[in-house]
Amino acid sequence: MLYDAVARPGTVSPDELRAAYEDEIYSAVDTAGSDAAAAAAGVSEEVLSNGVLELTLEQAASVLALEDGNPDADAIAWEFRDHLLMGMTSGILDVDTLAAEVDLDLSGQEIQQAIEGRSAATLDELAAIHHVIAVRNEQ
Repeated sequence: MLYDAVARPGTVSPDELRAAYEDEIYSAVDTAGSDAAAAAAGVSEEVLSNGVLELTLEQAASVLALEDGNPDADAIAWEFRDHLLMGMTSGILDVDTLAAEVDLDLSGQEIQQAIEGRSAATLDELAAIHHVIAVRNEQ
């Protein structure tokens, strides 16, 4: 799944982490077919083939859920969110500290909403957040 796309996400850049997410998603697209993946994510096939995936966590999870053996999209998304929350706990990170350390124009409240699933989070945002949490935990 996305949360374990890289064994040690704190040792790579947020861009490399995002690329690893994309590799997993493209693998699912290849397995399921671009038409089925686009339909599952609610996007056009062009969005899945333009080289850079502009997807939210929910859309990415919908594509990943198409692969045999993977849980449903909701479970994938919640597992990723849970992983971030557990990382924040073990790294002793609150959302305001995370907002200050992450290279995004998001407040602590916006990051909290994204992690909790109350607002959509893009793959870029998730990679940046995941990276900061992982760096804190790998120190």
